[in-house]
Amino acid sequence: MPRTTTVELPGCPPIRALTFDILGLIKVIESSSAVTEEAAADGSNKPKVVTPANTPKIVEKWGEPDASRCILNASINDSKSDPLLAVARKNGQIEVLNPLNGEICASETLEDNINNPISGLHLFRKENSGLSSRSCSLLTCTEKGNVVLRSLEIGGPVAGSNDDSRKAWNVCSAGNIFCSAVDGTEKYAVFGGKGVEINVWDLESCSKIWNAKSPKKDSLDIFTPTWFTAATFLSKDDHRKIVTGTNSHQVRLYDISAQRRPVISFAFRATAIKSVTEDLDGHTIYFGTGGGDLASVDMRTGKVLGSFIGGSSGSIRSIVRHPEFPIIASCGLDRCLRFWDIKTRQPLAAVFLKQILTKVVFDSNFCDKGTITAATDQPEKEQENKEEDEDLSVRRKRSSRENDQEKQLKPKQKKPVQQEVDDNDDGEQEKQLKPKKKKNKNVQQEVEDDLDDEQEKQLKPKKKQQPLQQEVDGDDDNEQEKPMSEDEDALLPLKRKKASEKSEQKQKLKAKKKKKRVPQEDD
Repeated sequence: MPRTTTVELPGCPPIRALTFDILGLIKVIESSSAVTEEAAADGSNKPKVVTPANTPKIVEKWGEPDASRCILNASINDSKSDPLLAVARKNGQIEVLNPLNGEICASETLEDNINNPISGLHLFRKENSGLSSRSCSLLTCTEKGNVVLRSLEIGGPVAGSNDDSRKAWNVCSAGNIFCSAVDGTEKYAVFGGKGVEINVWDLESCSKIWNAKSPKKDSLDIFTPTWFTAATFLSKDDHRKIVTGTNSHQVRLYDISAQRRPVISFAFRATAIKSVTEDLDGHTIYFGTGGGDLASVDMRTGKVLGSFIGGSSGSIRSIVRHPEFPIIASCGLDRCLRFWDIKTRQPLAAVFLKQILTKVVFDSNFCDKGTITAATDQPEKEQENKEEDEDLSVRRKRSSRENDQEKQLKPKQKKPVQQEVDDNDDGEQEKQLKPKKKKNKNVQQEVEDDLDDEQEKQLKPKKKQQPLQQEVDGDDDNEQEKPMSEDEDALLPLKRKKASEKSEQKQKLKAKKKKKRVPQEDD
């Protein structure tokens, strides 16, 4: 049963990859960016936000399905100006295309291509090849070890090769070459295969500079036959260290400056190593097996850092590391192109491409339209925002200066300095005198004040009663002034008795009140 994974795939950043299959088709897969122009909640003008899409998609497909035109190997020169793509087909045809639109720039067909297919291909960069812009340099290697270094003229849709600049030699006398690689300086190349030990050649002089030696027998006295399936240089700048994968599920590290046998060798599970690629740090490699396993190893110690989660459901035939993002891509017999995160070793995206895939390459200079528009609009908006901020800062500075000047001028206009000093002195004297008056009051004086208040309250009703006596006296006076009749004369003694009785009652009441007041005053 093929292995399946249920891990959710978060998606990839803006990348562009090209895949090649057994039917000779070239498919372009891109992970574009979605540009959002939503305004901020506060109404401020912010630049466009670029977010990665969820899954990469097929955007272009070049060629017609034909099994005889199966693409065995591919190499890309993804320079910013005049990029090129070279492919080697099963029928012995070599094509140089434009990776942007798929147009064929040059083509050449090799002889004896049926029994001697192309196993290695490398497209040189123009700055290293020293050729004009109308030509390109290629290195091809067949299974029987025939290596040719040629240059192709790019003068039209299809152009021939230049025989004057061609170099050819043989890297093996027996066996089959299954793997080859060129270092970062493009001055050295390594070859290996079934029955062919790893050997390094100088491309300028076309001479062998080093040849590996078979490892010793194991503890059971068993000799492992030579069968290399993948090879690469550990560092682009150092051609002395070479990493290889074998059909006997071993990963080996060779150091041509130390010895001919491997420096580090270890076995990984039970299936053959089918593909190997190096990391940018110069000591980590990634390799895939025939069982679909993908893992990373630190070649300084030979320790396996870990396997990538999920792996693949078929043999992995090609692995490539992105030169900028921490991403690797793998493809193989499961017909899927998978993208992985190097740091977490988790899958990012997978694209089903229907045909069995043989090779994958990255276009590192790919720029999404969304990112370009966002990048072009952002500087303009940033400049406008900066100008607005500068204007606001200038206005704020001016207003603050004016306010400071006003504050400084106002007190000078209102009061002179001497007057302010005098006012301050007067205020301090008043503050000092007020608490003294309060403090000088004694407790005895407060008690006497309270008693006086009580006496005043008690004496108030006496003042009110005085008008009553006056009224009575007034009535008596009025009565005396009036002329008396005979009846009134008879009633006079009675009225006088009543008035005397009333006056006596009033005097008694006054005496009682006086007696009551005396003990209160004593208290």
